[in-house]
Amino acid sequence: MEYEKPTLRKNPSRETCEGIIKRILMTEILEKGKNEHFRTAADFMNYFESLYPASDALTKQVQRAVRSLDMPKDEFGYFIPNKTTEQLSQEKELQYLFQKADAAVLSMEEYKPLFLKADDAIASYLLDVIKHSPVFDGKYLTAHTALGGILFYTKNPTQLEILLNSLIVR
Repeated sequence: MEYEKPTLRKNPSRETCEGIIKRILMTEILEKGKNEHFRTAADFMNYFESLYPASDALTKQVQRAVRSLDMPKDEFGYFIPNKTTEQLSQEKELQYLFQKADAAVLSMEEYKPLFLKADDAIASYLLDVIKHSPVFDGKYLTAHTALGGILFYTKNPTQLEILLNSLIVR
């Protein structure tokens, strides 16, 4: 019987490390809802050392992979997977703007559309006058010019229709 030399596993490529790191982080997100364990390349080493022989080369490869992924970190220093630093910056800008605008999401389930037929050449001006008119205050949630007129969304389309018809002179 011939002695078989155990095959040594070589270090993974940077791309392989990147894929493994992404999978680790996505598993963490799916299981816990967010990353609560991984802040640095060293935090991934236990996993990599369970698959590959521990070495300085392995450590450097994992560090290169983490740097290459260029993942942003949350306020506690944990990696945020599947977002770039630019995306995180844009999200923070949006959060700031939403806060400044006192933004809120409203369901449109209670609102019904109502269309006011009007000449396209004057519809924009007409809508501007309606927006600044106290007569229409509180009668609609939103209004937009559309091809052939103005589209309103209102909780009480009957009341708005009566108001609009009372102002239309034939």
